Amino acid sequence: MQAVSALEAVPPLFLIVAAGLLGLLVGSFLNVVIHRLPRMMEYDEANYLAELRDEPLPHPDRYNLMVPRSACPHCGHQIAAWENVPVVSYLFLRGKCSACKAPISVRYPLVELATAVLTGLAMWHFGPTVQALAAIVMVWSLVALTMIDADTQLLPDQITLPLLWLGLLLNLNGAFAPLADAVIGAAAGYLLLWSVYWLFKLVRGKEGMGYGDFKLMGALGAWFGWQALPALVLLSSVVGAVFGIVLLIVRRQGRETPFPFGPFIAGAGLIVLFFGADVLPLGLTFSR
Repeated sequence: MQAVSALEAVPPLFLIVAAGLLGLLVGSFLNVVIHRLPRMMEYDEANYLAELRDEPLPHPDRYNLMVPRSACPHCGHQIAAWENVPVVSYLFLRGKCSACKAPISVRYPLVELATAVLTGLAMWHFGPTVQALAAIVMVWSLVALTMIDADTQLLPDQITLPLLWLGLLLNLNGAFAPLADAVIGAAAGYLLLWSVYWLFKLVRGKEGMGYGDFKLMGALGAWFGWQALPALVLLSSVVGAVFGIVLLIVRRQGRETPFPFGPFIAGAGLIVLFFGADVLPLGLTFSR
């Protein structure tokens, strides 16, 4: 609390710019999380199964968010510090590896820029408050979850569950919603998509979404309270449906082709974070 009080004396523009610069640095780290966390889960599972079978570990080398050092996937060139400056290095290298000249995906600087903009926006929207610091953590979590789900159709528990518990802890003092509303929101958010999952499975005989989607909706319910769930569900469903239709038309993909739903839940969460659950017309949300 004292740190937050001290921030109130700092000029708002400085705080917003500082938050944006911090977002750039964190965005660079999120690129590592997005790439490595699914592989860490895969390696851990494979090693665990090998141990149960008393077989040699398929992935004996240490692999986490810090080790080994980042390297070019084409030639193995280890990324030097000067090549890892957010956005700037990509522009200086003209989007190519300094060693083999293979193209570097433009997604890396876009993730960094998106994280920077959203982090600065959180500081601008909430000011030097506990809510701003919490919102920044939510932004970082949702950016990582969005990209991981887009790549792998996974929403790791390592991110969704801490996000859920953090929302409940923050709302002990009503940071975003009364605690009772947050607890009901966490349970209702999870059970709502859980019910849709089982209804779809009973009708169609197959899965329509993953358990990570339930947990993410539960986490958002824990942050914003049960009153925000109509907005979260409707926004994510409508945008997801439009995206699915576009895929059908543009890529000529069949209706059976799966696509991740997590990014749309995350997008709905960001909208409610910055604009509130009253963004929907026709009284589809409930006032607290």
